[in-house]
Amino acid sequence: MTNSKADTKQSPKKPFHIEVETAVSLTEKQLDGLKEKLSGILKTDNFILQVKQNPLLLGGVSLRLDSLMIDASVKGQLQQFQKEVEQNVSSAVDVQKLTAFFEKQVSDFKEKPIVKEVGSVISVSDGVARVSGLKSIAAGERVVFETGQHGMVLNLNPDTVDCVIFDDAEKIREETVVHRTEQMNTVPVGMELLGRAINPLGEPIDGKESLDHLPHHPVNVPAPGIIARDKVHVPIQTGIKEIDALVPIGRGQRELIIGDRQTGKTALIIDTILSQKAKNDQATDPKDKLYCVYVAIGQKQSTVRDIMRTLEKYGAMEYTVIVSATASDSAAMQYLAPYAGCTIGEYFRDNKMAAIVFYDDLSKHAVAYREMSLLLKRPAGREAYPGDVFYLHSRLLERAAQLSEENGGGSLTAIPVIETQEGDVSAYIPTNVISITDGQIFLESELFHKGIRPAINVGLSVSRVGSAAQTKAMKKVAGSLKLDLAQYREMLSFSQFASDLDPATQALLNRGARLTEIMKQPQYKPYEMPQEVLAIYVGVNGFLDQIALSDIAEYESKMQKEIMEKTPEIVEEIKKTKDLSDDVKTRLNEFLSDFTKSFLETKQEGNQK
Repeated sequence: MTNSKADTKQSPKKPFHIEVETAVSLTEKQLDGLKEKLSGILKTDNFILQVKQNPLLLGGVSLRLDSLMIDASVKGQLQQFQKEVEQNVSSAVDVQKLTAFFEKQVSDFKEKPIVKEVGSVISVSDGVARVSGLKSIAAGERVVFETGQHGMVLNLNPDTVDCVIFDDAEKIREETVVHRTEQMNTVPVGMELLGRAINPLGEPIDGKESLDHLPHHPVNVPAPGIIARDKVHVPIQTGIKEIDALVPIGRGQRELIIGDRQTGKTALIIDTILSQKAKNDQATDPKDKLYCVYVAIGQKQSTVRDIMRTLEKYGAMEYTVIVSATASDSAAMQYLAPYAGCTIGEYFRDNKMAAIVFYDDLSKHAVAYREMSLLLKRPAGREAYPGDVFYLHSRLLERAAQLSEENGGGSLTAIPVIETQEGDVSAYIPTNVISITDGQIFLESELFHKGIRPAINVGLSVSRVGSAAQTKAMKKVAGSLKLDLAQYREMLSFSQFASDLDPATQALLNRGARLTEIMKQPQYKPYEMPQEVLAIYVGVNGFLDQIALSDIAEYESKMQKEIMEKTPEIVEEIKKTKDLSDDVKTRLNEFLSDFTKSFLETKQEGNQK
């Protein structure tokens, strides 16, 4: 018993293991001096020094004890100086300012060791690194590997942390040193981002100047509370007749675009962005403008480039930001992309402006998150997605809001995209996002292949904000439109089996076919609000009933042109008042009756010849 107690008392402590790196080899005298200093700091002689020579340090010394690093090397001082230059000096700054900054920094220079927490890579595979050390790190914090790559901590284990790597994971090896940044993921924000294309880390991918001088905001922030919000009441003009009439979108809303691949989902987004051009050019107050953020997740680089070219061609990039994490980027980059885009949009919302963010698409985002979660060995649930995949999208889409006037009155609108398989909206991710959003625009492959474009299924598409996000003029013309179209589609499937139909059914089919035709719209041709009102007005009020289906596109084109030439005051009044008064209706009916009669006579004469 006595011996065991004595053994317990006498059990020796493990010596500290200290790694020392120097630019030049140390002499015996210098080594003894270093040991003496360390003994004084640690209050013990129980340590082992491992000295390595590293010419890359250029001068000075670097010490590492467990996860603590004290860097007193020339290289460390220069890196610190470089960070200060990047933070304080814009890339567009003039030479005089740059010179003055350098002179001040050199004159005020004081050598001080840099104390930081570091870790070492134990293993790395499939874009995930397991790192020892980093005992004080937080989940979600960004880290930097000594090889230059960036990563993010997602798993906090008892003795290690798991990091997902954003780029060039193959360059990282075992024993690679990992540095804490003591920052969560951030992205640059500001008006200077307009017209730019960046990756989710805020790095330019358009070959233009760096954005490091801009303020950086964290990509994960809480959504505004209930009290800070206002009801959705300001319409967003998408320029697409069928959307603005049947499934209107308001500022601060979350409207889902859902459908199979190759049904025109991205085409709706591009047309909506192009539609803002006219209004933004006319607006004098920034509050009246609508800034666009397009987030491309897991798409081909060529597709993103084509979209950017299209927006540049039509002059829409001047009020648009593109955030891109393509199929060739890591799952971690694709995971981060929507949050980065949302943060950029929130800058406009929080500064009393309006923005709209398009997430194209969240199906690929969920797949990227599933890949990361499985590699991090998190438990898999339905369809192998992790248990928090609902929260993944809800915390993103909840950040869309129309703020109250007391909170600035800014707005952020979210338009997520979901790709379905064979039209199956009951799959896991589609049902999740449908339940989060305020309505959905359902695109159908069958309609698309029939040439009905945009291929919107009127029966399944809905806006839960409804007419609150419509102008008075649009409300008046679109009131019966949805019911008429839904009845027509329903009746059409039954009429294929019937030999003879009663006059009421024939009239319904006739009207429905013409309404379907007038709703067709070519790509890159967004309409202004008065044009949409006129097109729908001629359909719901029976002016098309006598027009052949093949002539409706020509009829509409000529009608829009002639009304601007002969009675432009009607269009101006609709545009100004955003209403359809009885007086305007009377004048419009007169014009349309004369025009329709003239059009039919011209067609009859052409047929006789």
